Amino acid sequence: MTVSDPAGIDPVDAAIILELQRDGRASIAEVARRISMSHSATAERIRRLEETGVITGYGARIDPEKLGYTITAFLRLRYPSSSYGPLHRVLDETPEVIEAHHVTGDDCFVMKVVATSMRHLEQVSGRIGALGSVTTSVAYSSTVTGRPLTPIGRPVDART
Repeated sequence: MTVSDPAGIDPVDAAIILELQRDGRASIAEVARRISMSHSATAERIRRLEETGVITGYGARIDPEKLGYTITAFLRLRYPSSSYGPLHRVLDETPEVIEAHHVTGDDCFVMKVVATSMRHLEQVSGRIGALGSVTTSVAYSSTVTGRPLTPIGRPVDART
């Protein structure tokens, strides 16, 4: 079974996407060199990927521990209402929540949270727990983080 490619990504686009995920600071010239393509053609491809929303931005990956956030936890929230305004306000006011996902199942939301101590985690969990029942799981370690996303139907390394 072949998976269709909804974004019209070809092997060259896939190679560009993988290179930029590996090193978002790479210059267009460096990306072009890595994928064996001209600077102008690579620049045009990147511009198109940005305009179509495939590339949504560029940023730095930060080690939370280096900023004092030694605890990573996942909070599962059973939110008792279909009015999400109060939840969104708490999330906006809680920078320790670094991801939040509306999910299926018994819990309504799953959040990835960082904290500087167990006491800090307890305070964050308490803020969220004021909205509904919360279950907290502390991560011992993270074995996969920041994995580059491979475009559908493309090899892991499109340069080969």
